[in-house]
Amino acid sequence: MNLGRWMLPGMIAALAATLTAAVGATITLLGPWYRSLEQPSWAPPDIAFGPAWTLIFALCAISGATAWRAAPDRVSGDTVIGLFALNGFLNLLWSFLFFRAQRPDWAAVEVWFLWTSILILIVYCWRFSRTAALLFLPYLVWVTFAGALNIKVVELNAPFG
Repeated sequence: MNLGRWMLPGMIAALAATLTAAVGATITLLGPWYRSLEQPSWAPPDIAFGPAWTLIFALCAISGATAWRAAPDRVSGDTVIGLFALNGFLNLLWSFLFFRAQRPDWAAVEVWFLWTSILILIVYCWRFSRTAALLFLPYLVWVTFAGALNIKVVELNAPFG
């Protein structure tokens, strides 16, 4: 494996994942409003979210670099970058809606756009990098779980706004 060929994609993917995670962390406020929400009995403790998201973003960075390098042509590579950018935007939008706008009901709708963007990345990347596609599976599972948790929070605490 030629490390030089992986340097630029790896650095860009790591920077993008780190930036998305950092912005997401600043949007996520676990203040009085969030603490007042009734949570289902099966909700993980707040401390579990940091390590889970750290692992997910690391896998996304590796997946992004892998997919970008494996893309058979420039258009495919640009599409990978565009799909990652859309996914990052949707990830941040969910955090904004849930935590900053304090609208878990809107976030419960938006989470399925986020989920769909992950599925599209998996399907698209599968064509030329099964490794990149498979690295997205923990993210898809986590967002599936988070979506179910989000819906239950809405059921337990509605109405909002």
